Amino acid sequence: MWQSLGRFILKYRLPLLLVLAALTGFMAWHASKVQLSYDFSRAIPVNNPKYKDYQEFRKKFGEDGNLLVIGIQTDKFFTEKIFNSYAALQRSLKKVSGVDDVIAVPSAINLVKVTETEKLRADTIFPERIMTQAEIDSASAIFLNLPFYQHLLYNPATKAWLMGVRINKDLMASKERIDIVNTINKMADDFGKANTLTVHQSGLPHIRTVLSIRIVKEMRMFILASIILSALILLLFFRSLSAMFLSLTVVMLGVIWSFATIEMLGYKISILNALIPPLIVVIGIPNCIYFLNKFHTAYNETGDKKKSLVMMVDRMGIVTLFCNLAAAIGFAVFALTQSQILKEFGYVAGINIIVLFFISLILIPAVLSFLPAPKTRHTKYLHNPGLNRWLDRLERWSLNHRKLIYSITLVIVAISIVGATKLKALGYIVDDLPKEDKIYTDLRFFETNFKGIMPLEIVVDTKKKYGVSRNLNNLERIDSLSQFLTAMPDIARPLSIVEGLKFAKQAFFDGDSNSYSMPSSFDLPALSQYLNFKGDSGNTKNSFAKLVSTFMDSAKQQARISVSMADIGSSRLPKLLDSISVRAEQLFPKDKYDVQLTGTSVTFLEGSRYILNGLKDSILWAFLFIALCMLYLFRSARILICSLIPNIIPLLITAGIMGWVGIPLKPSTVLVFSVALGIAIDVTIRFLVNYKQELPHNNYDMKKTVIETIHSTGISIIYTSLVLIAGFVIFCFSGFDGTKALGWLTSITLITATFTNLVLLPAILISFIKMKK
Repeated sequence: MWQSLGRFILKYRLPLLLVLAALTGFMAWHASKVQLSYDFSRAIPVNNPKYKDYQEFRKKFGEDGNLLVIGIQTDKFFTEKIFNSYAALQRSLKKVSGVDDVIAVPSAINLVKVTETEKLRADTIFPERIMTQAEIDSASAIFLNLPFYQHLLYNPATKAWLMGVRINKDLMASKERIDIVNTINKMADDFGKANTLTVHQSGLPHIRTVLSIRIVKEMRMFILASIILSALILLLFFRSLSAMFLSLTVVMLGVIWSFATIEMLGYKISILNALIPPLIVVIGIPNCIYFLNKFHTAYNETGDKKKSLVMMVDRMGIVTLFCNLAAAIGFAVFALTQSQILKEFGYVAGINIIVLFFISLILIPAVLSFLPAPKTRHTKYLHNPGLNRWLDRLERWSLNHRKLIYSITLVIVAISIVGATKLKALGYIVDDLPKEDKIYTDLRFFETNFKGIMPLEIVVDTKKKYGVSRNLNNLERIDSLSQFLTAMPDIARPLSIVEGLKFAKQAFFDGDSNSYSMPSSFDLPALSQYLNFKGDSGNTKNSFAKLVSTFMDSAKQQARISVSMADIGSSRLPKLLDSISVRAEQLFPKDKYDVQLTGTSVTFLEGSRYILNGLKDSILWAFLFIALCMLYLFRSARILICSLIPNIIPLLITAGIMGWVGIPLKPSTVLVFSVALGIAIDVTIRFLVNYKQELPHNNYDMKKTVIETIHSTGISIIYTSLVLIAGFVIFCFSGFDGTKALGWLTSITLITATFTNLVLLPAILISFIKMKK
């Protein structure tokens, strides 16, 4: 079959090349339209209850993750130069297109009781103009007497000051957010330079935008670096510019098709599928090496270019198909998970690895048929004395030192298993960033001074209209829950309708800060007008009113408690949420109330669970499907066992290293196992297929065939392993720790897989031969 296919490709090479060129042009057009994803909440299935709760919350109360925060630390905040500059920054930010509101000290208001009407009036504390030092001193005295703003806009103990910039929720998922965030960042940095202050910026809009920009930059860098590195290795191996350019053409077509697939499936470039184009380069080059290696070997035997090309397709077609199929399975199993972001990665990677096989199968023999026959210098690598000496040593080890090989293997496996038991699952919302990265250090600034910025939302449904505004008992319960949250070390002071009532009570008692407390049953009727803010805040003109109006729904049946918290990680977060749920259930019995914990922190935890569970399942699916492929290919349970052992051991070693070194299980590190398995099994397939093909030529002398297979496939296996390892090492230069881990852990897995397939696999085959006898 494959021999006939080889003749067909050579006979119709020109039409096939034209069809491939036309299809690639069409795919390039689609690739040019691919967009960047700004949605970081797609780890959870859309039918998940927590996802539905979060979407319902967003619909009712608005976006919880659209606040960008700017922080400074100074004890000279209320000096004329700094304060006026800070106020000017706030006014400038309000004018930025896409900014809905800016909450900061200069826009703070004070509630003042109007004696004539016995009602409250919201007065601006700081007028919107340049103020003198005397005016600032007078206004600041009023501001600092208002407990409402403590630990929300400033920390009196550390002299840290916070400005919140709320970005339009419709622009959060569009490319316009980049310009908005960059403009805000520049204004904030200019303020810092003008006043010699360190400006800290954080919040989900800032973090996600900066990460999105880095993803694109890294993707371009990795594609370029992998192509350059592959070109150098190919030139070093084959000493042929034509072989190098042919191989690069194959992988560049693969990259174009991968971008096009992302766009045609309706996906966008995310932090995960941005890895696919450089992975296509890394996986595609071994295809080229194996095809070229077999072509050169056949040409040395026959001296006939056309016959050699047919032999190349005949011998390597089935091998490369199953190698690519195994690699595709290693990626495609992610499509079986329930996480949308993993599904996209699985579909795109799986499809394009198979597409890469067909590109290689058509392009390489067709183009080689037009090129001159290889010269002696192009095939010189086949007789590399250094590598052949190493292969001789591998042969001796496999034949004469099998017990030693098995003993060393068992010891390493035992140590690895102990290390693997130390593995722990741990992830963070802001994950995979170096500790010295500014995003990370700025986040720690806000966690130190304001206990964090990660959104957690609690919605209390009283199940009665006006159950919040006209029921003191319910308000006291909300206050009790707020006090419980305030006492927790990783949670900032909650904001709810209760805090607004306390502020109003202070105003009714002539601004006495000692009156900032929960209103009594006698105070509440007098404050009832305060609770009449409309849900859309259309009749209000100040930031305070806009802010407070979002803490009840329009029917005043549901109350929202908004909390900012530290990014404490997926290990501690469940315990914290459980403790909050227990306290909430004590205050709000389930038969009378409905309490929901939602927000970005909750969806992150749920998403992490889905991703980790999905990745663990994907490893099992990958093993199963690859085992079925191997069973179909070799039709032998004995060969199946031989093929799986050398590939399970490298994964165990990698898991052991992670456990001993303390690398946690998280999406970026669990990804290694399925990817490495799909790629490492290639070596096994190539070795065993060659063994199966050569067995009849050696009169079914198994021992002789094993020895010959070591020498005939060893050089190409070592070369392709070097290419793969070098390709993954590129990821070690990433700015994301997760991508770095993917790089060096996969490289380690591939190194150990090369040794197990060239040392352990031949030893196992020879042992099976002896057992058979």
